[in-house]
This record gives sequence, structure tokens and C-alpha cells, in this order.
Amino acid sequence: MKKSIGARTIVYPTPVFVIGTYDKAGKPNVMTAAWGGICCSRPPCVAVSLRKATYTYGNIMELKAFTISIPSENYVREADYFGLVSGKEKDKLSAAGLTPVKSDLVNAPYVQEFPLVLECTVLHTLEIGLHTQFVGEIIDVKADEAVLGKKGLPDIEKIGPFMYAPESRGYYGVGEYLGKAFSIGKGI
Repeated sequence: MKKSIGARTIVYPTPVFVIGTYDKAGKPNVMTAAWGGICCSRPPCVAVSLRKATYTYGNIMELKAFTISIPSENYVREADYFGLVSGKEKDKLSAAGLTPVKSDLVNAPYVQEFPLVLECTVLHTLEIGLHTQFVGEIIDVKADEAVLGKKGLPDIEKIGPFMYAPESRGYYGVGEYLGKAFSIGKGI
């Protein structure tokens, strides 16, 4: 029997996205966000929900572009830091010793040291309540060659992403391979 625990923001997995933006003066900024995911196949889109109070929210509203850098487990400390401090007062990338790279496709920076990057332009904005959801059309995905698999696509085991657990406020690595999607269920 299941027990009700009430309406809560719990879903698994919850991604760890590092959102990159520029402010009006061209200063690079990053913030960590967990409320997001792929939301459309054609055009390829990703959604991320941010509070209006964040510096990143204002940057996205102004420039209509953002990146999502996916950190590997080696950068869990830096990714957590990006969610603790406001870019209004602090140059977070410099403080963390990481490198902003100007996207050549969208008006936003990404984190050079993180293995996977989505470059996005804002397609839709939806006011939900405390958060505003930004739907970004994915203009390009960039991956370090070291994390590419046999078919030239990103390999999750080589990327080593991690996820956020909302109920415990903890970070967890990706588990073991369980089976091939759109195939393993055919035996039923």
C-alpha cells in the first residue's frame, strides 16, 4: 500500500543543469538549476524553470538565450557552489577556477570544463507560479571528444553526470546499465 506524502517537488531523476547567460554588460554568469528536462523532439527543446528573483532569469529575459552545461561528478562541488551564490555580487566562474566560453551560435557562455553543452534560444516563456519556465530550442549540442561513444554520440558512462535528490538535498551518481530502451520490454 502506498502512503500519501502530499504535493511535493519530487521526481527522479532530477537533473543538475548549469545554466549559462550573459548580463546586459556581457559579463558571463552561471547558476545551477534542477527543475528541467527535455520537452520536445521536433524542434529539439529543453525546458528549465527559474525563479524571477534570480540573476539568470533577468539575463534570459533580456537576451533570449542560454546554455546548459552538464557537469561530471568531478565537478559536483563547483556545481553546488553555482547554486549558492548570486552572480550579481560574485564572478562565480572565476571563483570556482572554471572557464567561460562564448557560444558561437547563441548569445550565452558555457563552461569549458564540463563535458556536455546544449546551446539554446528561448522559444517560449511560461509563468507558472513561483517559477517561470523557459523552453529553449536546442540549436546545437557540443560534447568533449573524450565522452563520445562508438557511434559518435555522448556516452553517459564517460560523461559521469550526477543528479539531485530533492527530498534529501543530496547529489547522486548515475547507476548501472539495466537494459536497452525500446527493446527490454519486448519479452513481456
